[in-house]
Amino acid sequence: MTVAVTRAHPSRTSAIPRAAALGIALAALATVVWSGSFVTSRALGESVPPVQHAFWRWVIALAAVAPFGARRAWRQRTLIRRHLGYCLLASLLGVTVYNTLVNQAGVTTPAANMGMIMAASPVLMAVWERAGGVRLGARRVAGLLTACAGVVLLVGHGGVASFSAGDLWMIAAACCFGSYSALLRRRPAGLDGTAFLFTTFLLGTAMLLPAQAASLAVQGGFSPEPGTVLPLLYVGVASSAVAFFAWNKAISLVGPTRAGVVYYLQPVCVALLSWALLGEAIGVWQVLCMALILGGVMLGAASRSRA
Repeated sequence: MTVAVTRAHPSRTSAIPRAAALGIALAALATVVWSGSFVTSRALGESVPPVQHAFWRWVIALAAVAPFGARRAWRQRTLIRRHLGYCLLASLLGVTVYNTLVNQAGVTTPAANMGMIMAASPVLMAVWERAGGVRLGARRVAGLLTACAGVVLLVGHGGVASFSAGDLWMIAAACCFGSYSALLRRRPAGLDGTAFLFTTFLLGTAMLLPAQAASLAVQGGFSPEPGTVLPLLYVGVASSAVAFFAWNKAISLVGPTRAGVVYYLQPVCVALLSWALLGEAIGVWQVLCMALILGGVMLGAASRSRA
């Protein structure tokens, strides 16, 4: 009896770090992919109206997820109907409103500003999780504050961020995303992740239909050419189907606060993409702030030695 317990203990404890490592990796994947979507939102700001950008993004995402999630959602339709209010709220925050606000911000705000402002959303994730009674732990709070300090210094040094109306849209988007991420922690037990993803994409797209019709009537459509279609395919497949699946899975494995600390990599990724794709220079101050952000991410994302 004693020998059996002793042998089972290492496998049980080793499974915890593996799950945490997978959760951190998935959160990092989603963060890197989403960094590209801010550049895309900025690039399409003048050619595709924000609501139409969001609508077609989710139509494409829905088509990408349907082969994997439609049948599972149908099998769990009773459970989904029972928790329809939860699904509607998650769809509203994470699909209908969040990306529409990001696209609206992209009309007037540089992609770098968008990424830096969105990096503040983990603070709200931590607040919501703490309000739910979850003890965050000193290490995680220290990592959160360290990374947050790096973001504040990066935004504020030398007037890097010149706030505009678009920045205010991004602040609202950050609040929506933080609330959505915290809400994921309360996903109904037994609801399959892929089925949930398909359901939120479907409901979120349906709620965008009235705004899409109004935008077409007032602003007209856009030209379906490579410069508009290819970015929409990227945000629809990679930034929506792939990244949201990875992020939702990360939340289920490590929780919104630890995944949120990884999300602080957002301004670093956006800055590096701007440097690689747009040729924008990165100064010494930016490098130092990025090091502070990365240090905070490593501190806050590290799994504790004790449960």
